[in-house]
Amino acid sequence: MKTIGIIGGMSWESTLVYYRLLNQYTRTALGGHHSAKLVLYSVDFAEIEQLQRQGNWEQTAIILIRAAQALEAAGAELMLIATNTMHKVAAEVQDAISSPLLHIVDALADAILEQEHSSVGLLGTRFTMEQEFYSRRLQQHGIKVLTPPATTRQYVHDCIFNELCQGQFSTAAKRGFLKTCDELHQQGAEGIVLGCTEIGLLLQQEDTPIKLYDTTEIHAAAAVKAALAQ
Repeated sequence: MKTIGIIGGMSWESTLVYYRLLNQYTRTALGGHHSAKLVLYSVDFAEIEQLQRQGNWEQTAIILIRAAQALEAAGAELMLIATNTMHKVAAEVQDAISSPLLHIVDALADAILEQEHSSVGLLGTRFTMEQEFYSRRLQQHGIKVLTPPATTRQYVHDCIFNELCQGQFSTAAKRGFLKTCDELHQQGAEGIVLGCTEIGLLLQQEDTPIKLYDTTEIHAAAAVKAALAQ
């Protein structure tokens, strides 16, 4: 099994889930006492969050590049950025290392196409929903992307940063997110992308009959498959 490098801590709430899923999927694949071979570099999310608000993506790229290079020096052979939003600088990170970086949107697109869906609703940070780096990559796979209206995008964004990244998962937030899922479904979304790695801690598939695409689960499963590939 190749050693997986995880750039985590954005937030650490979802990095915990990555660690658990990578090990669970490895044990399922290999059986017995097998667990994932991995190394983790956890950044200080406060630094990243401030730079995001400032629009200083160049500096966030520098932080993630240093993390990726440290992971590679520690033996990582396959790289994950354990967050959706920071895939805005995925190309810069990939260019700075020799190990392949498994892009979360590519793994997501494979999962969507496997379900034969061609239109999805996207929930995530305002950066993920409003900037082109995420939706454009899905569109390159032939997938139409729907997002909520501006006021709802701001609500989702604020809830992610002020609640979910702080480990708070309220009933009110769940109701709000499910209402948004219903509205996107009514507009033609065949499934809903949980395009922030914390949203899967709030919503589960049993909460709605609408297909949910949990990017944390999808990314982790794709990473184990790639790490085990000969």
